[in-house]
Amino acid sequence: RVLSLELNKDRDVERIHGSGINTLDIEPVEGRYMLSGGSDGVIVLYDLENLSRKPSYTCKALCSVGRSHPDVHRFSVETVQWYPHDTGMFTSSSFDKTLKIWDTNTLQPADIFHFEGTVYSHHMSPVATKHCLIAVGTKSPKVQLCDLKSGSCSHILQGHRQEVLAVSWSPRHEYILATASADSRVKLWDVRRASGCLSTLDQHNGEKSKAASEAASTAHNGRVNGLCYTNDGLHLLTIGTDDRMRLWNSSTGENTLVNYGKVCNESRKGLKFTVSWGCNPEFAFVPYGSTIAVYTIFTGELITMLRGHYSTVNCCILQPNFQELYSGSKDCNILAWVPGLREPVPDDISEKSPPQQHLNPAYEDAWSSSDDEG
Repeated sequence: RVLSLELNKDRDVERIHGSGINTLDIEPVEGRYMLSGGSDGVIVLYDLENLSRKPSYTCKALCSVGRSHPDVHRFSVETVQWYPHDTGMFTSSSFDKTLKIWDTNTLQPADIFHFEGTVYSHHMSPVATKHCLIAVGTKSPKVQLCDLKSGSCSHILQGHRQEVLAVSWSPRHEYILATASADSRVKLWDVRRASGCLSTLDQHNGEKSKAASEAASTAHNGRVNGLCYTNDGLHLLTIGTDDRMRLWNSSTGENTLVNYGKVCNESRKGLKFTVSWGCNPEFAFVPYGSTIAVYTIFTGELITMLRGHYSTVNCCILQPNFQELYSGSKDCNILAWVPGLREPVPDDISEKSPPQQHLNPAYEDAWSSSDDEG
């Protein structure tokens, strides 16, 4: 299904945003509701289900936090995320230096966290049962951990030297966090440990850092602005402004050296990309200019480029139950990419095959058009 993804002509996502779309999230409970966040601070909630049951339909916006809402973000929304355990709550963070916790039913903020700088990224663990920490990457090199239970920023992880552009909890271990920074580094942390930092990923796997000139390990030769774990949590993909994507073994921290070729990345902020679920092989979906590049994760092969947006693609998200992809772009559109139907086998092939058994007349199509009758 992933290999046959194409722009769906029959499915539309209602166009509400009047400016670029930076972030999308589909809730993991039913896989039915999607959030989007825009450059103008607006957040929209969609129902992806086809209630009409017609082949052609529009995914309707159920509600939005629009410009006139008293608690709307003042600047660009960079990340939206559903609360992982139920759809009654979602979170959003913005260049207005806030992280907001929303009650889905009332569309009122239940809590607001304020930071000293722009917020680039936040993430809640999809698997945590023992903590309610939201990791937040901001203009400050310090990674902040906000505790939903106590409502305070309980914890700070120190080690990066520049702004933190992307954060992601491991889907396998609830206390392990990955962070990516403009300082070219990716760090893995165990948030229970006092020092926090477990390792700093090294693209050379320790080969070069023996020399004094290469004292510090770097993951990329540029800003690292995208992070995504594979769904089993065993590997971590990173993207940098050196136009490279790298695949790391998340337990050893080793660079697996898979070569994806040039992965163009001119984003000045965090880049939101995603991976497939339960495919063999697994795929990565990466915004690439105005297209989305689809790579096989473990061999690095570029399978296809999904074309349809008019401008830079900022984010994409997979609906894993149906292997459908949704993408958001600077062109204000959200596009749905759905597996295409298989083409019927052309007639000339069937003539070469052994003669077909004729259908029992009871199963034959008795429909005739009125032209024949006339």
